[in-house]
Amino acid sequence: MTAAAAEKRLLGLLGLGVRGRLAVVGVEQVRQAARRGRLALAVIAADASRHSVEKVVPLLRAKGIGTIAGPSAARLGAAVGREAAAAVGIVDKDLADGVRRIAHVESSRTR
Repeated sequence: MTAAAAEKRLLGLLGLGVRGRLAVVGVEQVRQAARRGRLALAVIAADASRHSVEKVVPLLRAKGIGTIAGPSAARLGAAVGREAAAAVGIVDKDLADGVRRIAHVESSRTR
């Protein structure tokens, strides 16, 4: 699978997840889901602001929630129906597993 195909597949899954209420969009929503123990995985935009990253990543680490570096905030946002999104949190375990598989395949190809 090429990098472009993997990204397209990842964005497609995230879009379906948001439409199916299996994912939340935005730093604050990701933080809330993590605090409530509902979050399975988070995708952080590659170009998320330092402020956004500092608000969400330490909490995710403290809760033991994995993160994946995603595409740009504009591309991530477009996939989930927003102008831009710094973070998307996945609350469904099966969807999180699918996203991890795509990310693992892509990271294996870039080594």
